[in-house]
Parts: sequence; structure tokens; C-alpha cells
Amino acid sequence: MGDLERYIVEEWAEDFRAGRLPRREFLRRTVLMAGGTALAVPILDSLGIPTTLEEVAAAAEGPAPSVAQATGVTVPPDDPSLSAEMVTFASGDIAVQAYLAHPRGAGPHPAVVVIHENRGLLEHFKDISRRLAKLGYAALAVDLVSHEGGTPRYMNDLAQVSAILGRTPPERMVAMLNAGVGFLQGLPVVRRDRIGAIGFCFGGGMTWRLATANPDLRAAAPFYGPNPPLADVPKIKAAILAVYGELDTRINAGIPAVREAMQQARVAHEIVIYPGANHAFFNDTVERYNAAAARAAWQRVTAWFQRYLRSA
Repeated sequence: MGDLERYIVEEWAEDFRAGRLPRREFLRRTVLMAGGTALAVPILDSLGIPTTLEEVAAAAEGPAPSVAQATGVTVPPDDPSLSAEMVTFASGDIAVQAYLAHPRGAGPHPAVVVIHENRGLLEHFKDISRRLAKLGYAALAVDLVSHEGGTPRYMNDLAQVSAILGRTPPERMVAMLNAGVGFLQGLPVVRRDRIGAIGFCFGGGMTWRLATANPDLRAAAPFYGPNPPLADVPKIKAAILAVYGELDTRINAGIPAVREAMQQARVAHEIVIYPGANHAFFNDTVERYNAAAARAAWQRVTAWFQRYLRSA
């Protein structure tokens, strides 16, 4: 099992243990990620969750639960000061789907790549793009399941999105994000030398990896994401604002190692941990949303981007 697969399954296990995810659904999702019932059993065993092949098989045969998706809209899609639309661009043989928002009128503007959580390109991440556009940025939210038809194809079972993301080689997703940077740099409304990135949870991890792979990034803000391969940290040219929640102990265990790696590589960085906040605290469509921490983190991020993408 790859590190991103493991990251997602461990997140599901954490939700199961905390009572946020029913046992049957946790087992069903693990089967999706593993690619089969028999393959799921040893994964569950490695997580310390006893089960039987029969129980896992029964869970795998069950339907996906019906879950209402909160819209997460704070900036309306039809805001007259913005242009917002779905776009496509190529990454090798993949037609990548993405959501582009930018201010109407004169540019060019600095730009930010927005990277979604492990449930795909939901409305919340389009809204974050529009929030950035209201502040004078062009923002591109890339759908990292484009090679499998895109997030809308799986709206009745978003666990399938998570499984696709976990099984996709990280290099393929980084290539899609790099293509997104190139797409932005080719737009007349974008200042090609002022590109940043922001991502959350799984997308925070992909933000780290994009920063190690693209020297054109000037600033990046990974939110509570898993570390990149630490050997790649010296490749980072962007100024990193790494955001965490105090209660997110699983992810926070990686902070000392990535801090030391950035210090040794002399990467410009700041690490901030918000008291009383948990994993996914910025997402205003989920139960762990922490309004105070989210407001403070947004102010910190926008100041960071102002410093490195607008003022620098």
C-alpha cells in the first residue's frame, strides 16, 4: 500500500474510532481502496481493527450511504465582479478539468492553484477559488480525478474519489498540478512570475509535493497535509506557510521532521498550529469546522500571499 493510500485509510480509521464513520461504511471504503475483499482484511488487521472475511464481504456488498453535501458557498458563483467557469487543459493524454475564477477587468493578477481534499473538487474548493478571486488573484482548482472522469461522476459515492486518489501515483497528480501552473502562466490575466498554491488535508500533502516539483511557485500554504518525501524538501523554492490544528495528532507527528528538513535546506517557512482546532478545521461544510481558527488561518494565508505574490 502506497503512502497516500495509507494516509487516507488511516484518516478513515481515525473517523471510525471517533464515531464519525459507521463500522460498515469504514469496512466498505477499505475494500474500495484495497481493490478487493481479501486484500482489505490484512490492511484492517494492520490498523488494529479485528474483523472477518465474511463481515468485510457483507460490508462491501452494501450500498454507499446517502450523504447530503453542504454547499459551502460564501462567494456566489455569479458574483458580478468575478469571472468563474470550468476549464480544461492537457496533462499528457489527460484532459484535466478545473475551476477557474479571477477578477473581471484589468490584469495581470497573481495566481493560486487550489488543491482539494480526498473527496474531490466539491463546491467548497470552488468557493475558496472565488474567495481568492475577490482578493485579486486568479485561482485554479484542479480536479485530480480528471483521468477517471472527474468528481461529478462520483457524487453518489465520494469514497470512490478517495480510493482513486489513493491509488493514483503521486507523480501523475503532480504532473496534473504542474500542467495547471503552466495553464495559469499562459493566461493573459495572470502574472506568470507570481504563482502560489494552497491545499487541504490530502490536498495539503499534494501542495507539499507540488512545491518540491515546481520551482516557479513563490508561495505555498499546505493545510494539515502529510509530509512530502523529506529528501525532496531541498528542492522547494516557494515560501511555505504550513498550517495545522492542535488536536490533529496523527498529522502533527510529522511536524518536527519537516521543520528540520526545511531549516537544513534554508527554505523560507513558517509553521502555525491553531489551539483547539482539529484536522479539516478550515472546511466550513464539515463537523470539525472551527470558525475562529479558520478566520485566523485565512488572515495568515492572505497576508502570506500578499507578501510573496503581490508585494515581492
